[in-house]
Amino acid sequence: MTDRDSALSIAGLGKRYGRAQVLDGIALDVAPGERVALLGHNGAGKSTLIKLVLGLTRPTSGTIRVAGHAPGSMAARVATAYLPEQVAFHKSLTGREQLTTFARLAGEPVKTVAPLLERVGLIDAADRRIGTWSKGMRQRLGLAQALLGHRCVALLDEPTSGLDPISRHDLYAVIDEMAANGTALLIASHALTELEARTDRIAIMARGRLVADDSLANLARAAALPTRIKLTARDGAADALHSELGGTRINGRAVELQCTTEQKMAQLARVTALGDAVRDIEMVPPSLEDLYRHYCGEGLK
Repeated sequence: MTDRDSALSIAGLGKRYGRAQVLDGIALDVAPGERVALLGHNGAGKSTLIKLVLGLTRPTSGTIRVAGHAPGSMAARVATAYLPEQVAFHKSLTGREQLTTFARLAGEPVKTVAPLLERVGLIDAADRRIGTWSKGMRQRLGLAQALLGHRCVALLDEPTSGLDPISRHDLYAVIDEMAANGTALLIASHALTELEARTDRIAIMARGRLVADDSLANLARAAALPTRIKLTARDGAADALHSELGGTRINGRAVELQCTTEQKMAQLARVTALGDAVRDIEMVPPSLEDLYRHYCGEGLK
């Protein structure tokens, strides 16, 4: 991927604080309309990376380009939306007043404010003071702020923090809309289950290095983690299943097998040949949490 193809381009990025190497050789590109999950344990360097992209601090080495511009430049700021984990607004202002202020600062017409409040589910509370709002409501106002101006790049740091399940679903629907409109999204989060089906690519950091960067399917293939197949036997057939297929007995009535991606179809054929002895089958491929543990473990060696 070239700089022209990327809304966000990071190459050879390093950051030192004294003797501490916080980031080491980070290379990451996010294309327009792409949703990339940024994962890593606390201290892995995610927050430092976001600060560098925002231009809040300078790299020790390497380059960053935001829509072709240097971080912190006026052009890069105009091109970037940012939603922090802990949003902070003026408690004495109403939601409508606060978002109107942001719209004016962004050069957006005031008429965009009400539709944005409606989009994030805050229109009914728009004229209440923000000091009376819940944390989840303030988080949704932060999302409305990030939607101002149709930015080229959006940096979302733990965007579902403080949101209830319905609001989380709505937030990811907004993220999908932003991607469909061409915004490149970098989403830093620990909510692995949510990200599994909501992102196009997974980037995993450990000790300041990027240890994985690919689609979920490709990461799973490269990690070669096993798929678990749980078979529930019909009454009295568990011993025969275990004798024929091996694996591990569970609760006296089930057998669990493990196989690689390449072995999966052959294993299923063996199960099918057993006919009525199998009452139910459940297949569990490696989850994002499994992959995260695998790649972080590799990166920490």
